[in-house]
Amino acid sequence: MTATITSSPGIGRYRNLWVCTLLFLSCLGISLPHEALAAPPEFPNRELVVGTKEAPPFAMKGSDGSWTGLSIELWRQVAEKLGLKYRLVEEPSVQSLLEATKRGDYDLSVAAITITADRERNVDFSQPFYNTGLGIAVSVHSASVWYEITQTMTSLGFLQAVGALIGISLAVGALIWLFEHRHNEDFGGGAARGLGASIWWSAEAMTQASTGHRGPKTLGGRTLAILWMVMSIITIAVFTASVTSALTTRQIRGLVNGSEDLPRVRVGAVSGSATTGFLDEERIRHRDFANVQDGFRALTSGSIDAFVYDKPLLAWTAEQQFATSVQVLDTVFEPQNYGMAMPAGSRYRKPIDVAILEAIHDEAWKETLFRYLGEKK
Repeated sequence: MTATITSSPGIGRYRNLWVCTLLFLSCLGISLPHEALAAPPEFPNRELVVGTKEAPPFAMKGSDGSWTGLSIELWRQVAEKLGLKYRLVEEPSVQSLLEATKRGDYDLSVAAITITADRERNVDFSQPFYNTGLGIAVSVHSASVWYEITQTMTSLGFLQAVGALIGISLAVGALIWLFEHRHNEDFGGGAARGLGASIWWSAEAMTQASTGHRGPKTLGGRTLAILWMVMSIITIAVFTASVTSALTTRQIRGLVNGSEDLPRVRVGAVSGSATTGFLDEERIRHRDFANVQDGFRALTSGSIDAFVYDKPLLAWTAEQQFATSVQVLDTVFEPQNYGMAMPAGSRYRKPIDVAILEAIHDEAWKETLFRYLGEKK
């Protein structure tokens, strides 16, 4: 005779009762023996397959194949709390990691995985364990003076100022012709010749380059000429000071000082990351790179002006490998959360959430944050 064991609604109730009991005892500060916590019924009696991807300082692979990092250490604490056995499997990118998790190749994935709406449609996420945002890395070497001059002289404000000067000069030239063409042969001889001479004189007067061999003779013309000469001196002085100030400010502050500067500079990002989605939404053109290191090399070579990615990953890479050539700005924008990814509908999500919340409120987590990021929370 063969006995067949079938599941019943009672088993689900017992599981829920088990989880509730653990939560209740945890709130009371009562700890159960390790054997009682070793195998929650939600998890299979086998070694879990956990996907990951190198993302210093959250997931880092040593030369001996061992893994360390902020996310890895958190997962180890969670696995220890739940009495789980597991093995880590590496993926080349976050995109491939999430796709494999969606297919069910991994029981869960741990790295620096940003929780986004698009990703939530394909996989389930745990409670967030780290709050961050996007940052901007720039080269410590200033752009060339000629590049700064070109940027300034092609800016909208500069072109508007030049247009205003030219417009005023043309208007003054036309008025001088109206006053003088009947009384002064220097501005006579037909409308085309007279207007041309008047406008040329107006330009000479504006730039203080007139030789004085010709000029207005009527009272109205000379009055206008005096006013124009005085106004042009002040206007040219203000214009020159503004251009000099703009160039000096650019040299001191640099091309990029915040996210508002990104639309007018050459931007880089990591291909397939949540950063590219943000840049696309903001209609900011960008050049994609396989990893942060490649983006930083483009920065130092002058191929791009700014590299945008998760700020803690930028800061870690800059400090460890590009300390003398790349700096990360203080600005933080587009807030993001990191979480662990699981296949949609995973029955592991609830106990993992509870274990994560317990772990990140423990003193050990604060020490881990300080060790990897220098943060005190």
